Amino acid sequence: MLHVRSIWNGAISFGLVSIPIKLVNATESHAISFRQIHTEDGGRIRYRKVCELEDREVSGAEIGKGYEDADGTIIPITDEDLANLPIPTARTIDIVAFVPADRIDPLQMDAAYYLAAGGAPAAKPYTLLREALKRSNKVAIAKYALRGRERLGMLRVVGNAIAMHGLLWPDEVRAPEGVAPDVDVTVRDKELDLADALMDTLGEVDLEDLHDEYREALEEAIAAKAAGEELPEAPAPAPGGKVLDLMAALEKSVRAAKESRGEEVAGETEETAEAAEAGEAGAEVTPLPPRRTTRAAPKETGGKKTTAAAKKTAASASKSKSAAKKTTAKQTTAKKTAAKQTTAKQTPAKKATKAAAKKATPRKRTA
Repeated sequence: MLHVRSIWNGAISFGLVSIPIKLVNATESHAISFRQIHTEDGGRIRYRKVCELEDREVSGAEIGKGYEDADGTIIPITDEDLANLPIPTARTIDIVAFVPADRIDPLQMDAAYYLAAGGAPAAKPYTLLREALKRSNKVAIAKYALRGRERLGMLRVVGNAIAMHGLLWPDEVRAPEGVAPDVDVTVRDKELDLADALMDTLGEVDLEDLHDEYREALEEAIAAKAAGEELPEAPAPAPGGKVLDLMAALEKSVRAAKESRGEEVAGETEETAEAAEAGEAGAEVTPLPPRRTTRAAPKETGGKKTTAAAKKTAASASKSKSAAKKTTAKQTTAKKTAAKQTTAKQTPAKKATKAAAKKATPRKRTA
């Protein structure tokens, strides 16, 4: 059970099954908040709630809700009026359908909540709904009322709990008209290939490794000011560079990503060099910062051993090269000697053959 105050108590309506639940926030903000102050003396700036008819400050107990009509008339609305609205979702999360999760457009997703079982009697039906959602691989679409309005929600399983995402009504999501470029652009296959290469080089990331660096820097600055110390120096901005076209920008991005991973980088392609000579429209490219890696610092003893081992390896390699040279020289000398011996043996045989040929050839007689 979460030790968080529930923001809404009611029940899930699942056909004829009713599941008592408590609604608790599933997320929390870690953002650092500021107070408005008077810069001259540091005094807090506060907002006071004043009745404009009586021109006096009023307490929270005296403040209620009211709807302003088109003509400026205020119509008072009490909490009792809201509680007695003739809708079934006033205290009920009413499941209306089960659909595949990919039917939900992420643009519709709003705040997230956990649905906690409301006591022991809710354990059995709660588990039944959770297991049914798991086995069907679907999410439940529901309607509920919260903070003075009826809302749409999506129920899904998270671990062993049921979570609910508030959804915007379909007519609350704007169409993306006028957002995309209104000019015809042709993207070449080579540009897509480089974009794919950049995506592959950047790779995936474990979201647990990501953190709010701005908040951490702000906390350090606040701590330094509180201790009367100088603020940490801001890091130098990454040097940007002008490149001449999209292909060059992509290649520079791939190169920077590989360098940040410590990978070898090939030289520029012919196409990039040609684009550089052409002098086309510029595009801004900022090198990627090196990724943080945690490595154990080597001990001095280990470093000395490693150096000695490296020297021994180099010496062994040098000896191997010398031995190889001597072996090659011996083999060359042996080949030359064998060739001379073969030539010496062949010389007498050649002479005998020539003499026999002369005797066998008849001399011409003169008539």
